[in-house]
Amino acid sequence: MAIQVTGVVDAVANELRAAVFDGELAPGSLVTEAWAAERFEVARSSAKAAIEKLVAEGLLQRTPHRSARVRPLDEASVRDIYRTRRRIEAEALRELAAERRVPSAAREANDEIARHLGGSSIDIVDPDMRFHTEMVDAIGSERTSRAYHALVAEVRMCMAQVQGRRLIPVDQILDEHRRIVELVAAGDGEGAVALLAEHLGRAEERLAAAIS
Repeated sequence: MAIQVTGVVDAVANELRAAVFDGELAPGSLVTEAWAAERFEVARSSAKAAIEKLVAEGLLQRTPHRSARVRPLDEASVRDIYRTRRRIEAEALRELAAERRVPSAAREANDEIARHLGGSSIDIVDPDMRFHTEMVDAIGSERTSRAYHALVAEVRMCMAQVQGRRLIPVDQILDEHRRIVELVAAGDGEGAVALLAEHLGRAEERLAAAIS
């Protein structure tokens, strides 16, 4: 598949990232520069740069003198990713609840999830991720957002695994998102944080059990 865009490296990185999230490149899969160059019809140097972007994001791992592989998700990694998410998202919910403010973009992401009820679970990964990201970004802290966005690739990989394995029903995710929004809008920060812990904790436990 030829890529006809200006940012060749970014375009290849986007395609590789999508292949990881969609499960086309399973954990442990080898991702060589030669394979990527041929697959996307780009120079080896561009393929290498794209692979290094995903190594930096934590989606791929490379040991000295070896090709990159899709980073396997183990139980310890899953728990650390979710633990870090909870720390950042909980504080964001407290700040938003103090102002009784819910970002419209988070509501819109939830509306998109609702449109996928009865469809493929994997289709809600993007709006689900947007819901959580918009809540963090809404507090207006550049450094908090930067820290959270550094996790996004690994969070998405976890979410893709959860939805790909159908570990949590879409209607349950939607309902809990709506309740979090209601609690924030009502100024109940601690109630929103408690529900967030339950919401993320369920995904963490089920995914950890599934891959361990």
